[in-house]
Amino acid sequence: MHIEVFKSKIHRVTVTEADLNYIGSITIDEDLLDAANMIEGEKVQIVNINNGERIETYIIKGIRGSGNVCLNGPAARRVAVGDVVIIISYATMDFEEAKSFKPTIVFPNPENNKIER
Repeated sequence: MHIEVFKSKIHRVTVTEADLNYIGSITIDEDLLDAANMIEGEKVQIVNINNGERIETYIIKGIRGSGNVCLNGPAARRVAVGDVVIIISYATMDFEEAKSFKPTIVFPNPENNKIER
């Protein structure tokens, strides 16, 4: 049996852009992606702390070190620049494997979306 489990989370980043005219998705700084063990094209859920919205989309790799978190396309209507969001990814895995799996969670600085080491 396979189940879907929480794989990775970028906890509380600040939306830096919202681009209604882009094709769709979320653009995320490549440093954040690496730290969270996420990849371009991966399906994610975005939870908006400011208004309670939950959005599903996929990742586009942003410029490394930029701190950029941009909701694109229709999702841009669900956020405002400055909103704080949580970005979550899930994975399907064997039930027994899932019992010992440890997700990756990163806590960037919400002032600049940087990972402080």
